[in-house]
Amino acid sequence: MFDYMTLRLIWWALLGVLLAGFAVMDGFDIGVAMLHPFIARNDAQRRVTLNTIGPVWEGNQVWFILGGGAVFAAWPPLYAVSFSGFYLAMLLVLIGFILRPVAIVFRGKREESGWRETWDWLFFVSGFVPALIFGVAFGNLLQGVPFHFDQTLRATYEGGLLGLLNPFALLCGLVSVTMLAMQGAGWLSVKSEGDVAVRARRYGALAAILLVLLISAAGLWTMLGVEGYRIVGVIDHAGPSNPLSKTVTRETGAWLDNYRAYPWMIAAPALAYTGALVAALAFALSVKRLALIASSLSVAGVAAMAGFSMFPFLLPSSTHPSQSLTVWDASSSKVTLSLMLVAVIVFLPIVLAYTSWVYYVLRGAVSEAAIRRGDDYYY
Repeated sequence: MFDYMTLRLIWWALLGVLLAGFAVMDGFDIGVAMLHPFIARNDAQRRVTLNTIGPVWEGNQVWFILGGGAVFAAWPPLYAVSFSGFYLAMLLVLIGFILRPVAIVFRGKREESGWRETWDWLFFVSGFVPALIFGVAFGNLLQGVPFHFDQTLRATYEGGLLGLLNPFALLCGLVSVTMLAMQGAGWLSVKSEGDVAVRARRYGALAAILLVLLISAAGLWTMLGVEGYRIVGVIDHAGPSNPLSKTVTRETGAWLDNYRAYPWMIAAPALAYTGALVAALAFALSVKRLALIASSLSVAGVAAMAGFSMFPFLLPSSTHPSQSLTVWDASSSKVTLSLMLVAVIVFLPIVLAYTSWVYYVLRGAVSEAAIRRGDDYYY
């Protein structure tokens, strides 16, 4: 079908598509959870926000499962090192994901205001913690992660959870939080009416402007204060996967190498900036669908920025840079990648078709008046 080098490139691109899809689709669920206590001011309004995502949030988790599955099958060393090294961080993310449906369901089990307010804030935590951790994780990827291999390719991780919370990574965490808040506001502006929608547009415009500022700050820090990674010498793009067979150097500004070599990659930051600015304008002018579309494009642009900057690196090692994991030396075999690609070609269109049908059936906004009338809303 394809040669080994091409298959590796295809799976790198597919991994990016899956991560961007997760950020866009599950991103608005996370954003709604973060905005929930601030945008909705009474019980009926909070039921509105819950019911905007209630029927679809489970389906959006498919992108997270597909992304994790792709890493497991296509890039086994990446899965082994990242999931063991970021174990506690991943656990916090999973707790957040578990807490979200629990909060949605349990909130309505009792009428007491204290009970419901408690679950409202736990719902907020279920959005804020994963959003922050995802950004912190990408911030650490750009700086490198402390791991190395022995001669039998057994990985050792030398870091801890507190070491991940460094200033640059926290800045990336704020980028993630702001970006997903913008996405959640875009969703609420389309799927709700009245005061909730008005506040969503107000918070969305603020988040979009903050996102532009934070991306700029993170970009300048990456250019001037973060040591990027660069492969020196010749590497066999079609050779067997062995992360010990190359030489890597570190240099401030090296993460910009790909933008110099491939100017078309500038499309990613352009999309991130333009999308956020258009979203801010659309929020201000109450052009709801345009705000959501522009916000989604901005989210995809931010995800692509990280991927393009790091290519071909998947997981740089800060302690042993030459043992970093790259697209060329951390993949499964050619046969495995080929079989997985066939599965993707068959099943991904089915997932996309089913998802599109679900969103078409569930189209329309949730109103506070309908909630008060007791219309057929589950939460």
